Amino acid sequence: MVSRVASENAKLSDKLLGVLAFIIVVGAVGGYYYLTEYSLLLRIFGLLIGSSVAVVVALRTTFGKLIWSQWLEAVQETRKIYWPTRQETVQTTLAVLAMVFVMGILLWSADFLLLRAVKWLTGHWGV
Repeated sequence: MVSRVASENAKLSDKLLGVLAFIIVVGAVGGYYYLTEYSLLLRIFGLLIGSSVAVVVALRTTFGKLIWSQWLEAVQETRKIYWPTRQETVQTTLAVLAMVFVMGILLWSADFLLLRAVKWLTGHWGV
């Protein structure tokens, strides 16, 4: 019974924090457009501060904690990636360019020969 009440309180807390984050974002955007007599720099700064506060509030929810843990796992996995050296990158790029050039020549040759064959078969040499 106690865990059920705690679960319902957590759900209510998550909803309240979500609504609070939404209200903060709406307030920041509304302030940006309502306070047009102030400089653009101050309004953008206020918008960034409001958005940052809303993100911090949203990260306090269960869903926000899940998103944050996913982000940390993605960063951790990114650190495990093998990044090629400059020499490997240059060699791979040159190999790809060479293959593109060779395939271009082969396709151009096939197109040229097929065009000649079609002209010979249809008798349109003079066109």
